[in-house]
Amino acid sequence: MGNHMSRNLVANGYNVKGYDLSAEARAAAAKNGVTPVNSVAELSKDVDFIVTCLPETRHIKEVLTMEGGVFASANPGTWVCDTSTIEPAGAQEFNALAKESGHTYLDTPMSGGVTGARDGTLTFMVGGTEAEFENSKKVLDGMGKNFFHCGGPGTGEIAKIANNLILGISMVGACEGMAIGEKLGIDPKVLQKILSVSTARNWCIDTYNPRPGVLEGVPAGNDYAGGFAVSLIKKDMLLAKKAAETVGADTTMIETSHEYYKHLEENNLGKKDFGYVFQYIMNNKKI
Repeated sequence: MGNHMSRNLVANGYNVKGYDLSAEARAAAAKNGVTPVNSVAELSKDVDFIVTCLPETRHIKEVLTMEGGVFASANPGTWVCDTSTIEPAGAQEFNALAKESGHTYLDTPMSGGVTGARDGTLTFMVGGTEAEFENSKKVLDGMGKNFFHCGGPGTGEIAKIANNLILGISMVGACEGMAIGEKLGIDPKVLQKILSVSTARNWCIDTYNPRPGVLEGVPAGNDYAGGFAVSLIKKDMLLAKKAAETVGADTTMIETSHEYYKHLEENNLGKKDFGYVFQYIMNNKKI
């Protein structure tokens, strides 16, 4: 995701520095015109915007608040647009800490997957004031197409975890439908075309179908590599469950769907794209 996003920023005329723990990722970014640096401190200095994208709330907190981190190293007035999927309460905390250190932190989680990152069509959900939302588009516009002001700090994350809990549930349903149809004897390509223009249509069917050989340019056609990892959708669904429990909301479908991703991760398939659920179901839940 980050490689595609930084490439699009460069292509849209931005001067981009990039840091990743992986030397391989830094080298790949350099080929796209990004200037690789060797630390968070070096990344944070003398820039207008910092775009972060990390797996969990604790990772963002570390990068922002550690010695040599963003808040300690960035020039006063620097903006942080965090595209991670994290706890809404964490985003609220970081927004307040940023103000104390003379910076601006916004939760700006994204949706659109690897294809959206590649094509520059990501959707960004922003939590902050209206003025902050408008200013954030100065950098988000280089990576995406759709921008929504969700409300105050943390509301971008609320929108994102709602989206991803629906996504995780929908993928299980799409996989079950595609698998059952194929086992009953219909050509999966024909089935996908029908579902794409019928009432079962959703992103997991018409854009990111999990059945190999049905669509081109999706992880299912690449041995489920390079997509949205099982471990990440599992994490996001747990975030949704935790948030739902704070307001007494029902989590039945979250819990049921989460079990599929949990079993895959337990079988060392956490790095596979979450569409791998299709293989799990086709093999009668045997790995």
